[in-house]
Amino acid sequence: MVGQPAGAPQDLVLGGTAVDAASCGPAPGDEVPDFALRNQYGETVQLEHLSGTPSVLMFYPFAFSRVCSAELTEIREGWSEISALGVRFCAISSDSVYTLRAYAEELGEVHFDLLSDFWPHGAVAKAFGAFDSQKGCPRRVTFVLNDQLHLHRRIAADFTQSRDLAEVLTAVREIHQL
Repeated sequence: MVGQPAGAPQDLVLGGTAVDAASCGPAPGDEVPDFALRNQYGETVQLEHLSGTPSVLMFYPFAFSRVCSAELTEIREGWSEISALGVRFCAISSDSVYTLRAYAEELGEVHFDLLSDFWPHGAVAKAFGAFDSQKGCPRRVTFVLNDQLHLHRRIAADFTQSRDLAEVLTAVREIHQL
């Protein structure tokens, strides 16, 4: 696979729940689906804006929920390490822009985009194979992209489990070593 080190793990699934590979969207080495979503400030962020730098697209179920808040707080608190890697970080949920604005204010100083996949409801999450139609929200899946917008690594966790930020940062470091 293009840009993937030999023998490197393709997915990390935490919490004992594996996601059906057929519904996972792009595979490592694939170009990811195009999108244009608004952030917590109402600004449009397009996939093409991420080109030229490694990027992280982190789908999460719900703003203001316990596990999602813990994950985003960990990212906010580790921002100096994340920004030192030169990575663009986007957290994506199906919440409205207005909800994400209030959420960002509650989280505190957020230096990354909270993107709204509100309407059509979950369309981008569906294109990435990261939408749970039974729950009506994105699954807890992270896509680490190289600077050419190809998937390097997909990291997933069960609904009730936090993803390991260290694993995400390891994937970004792998991109820099290629």
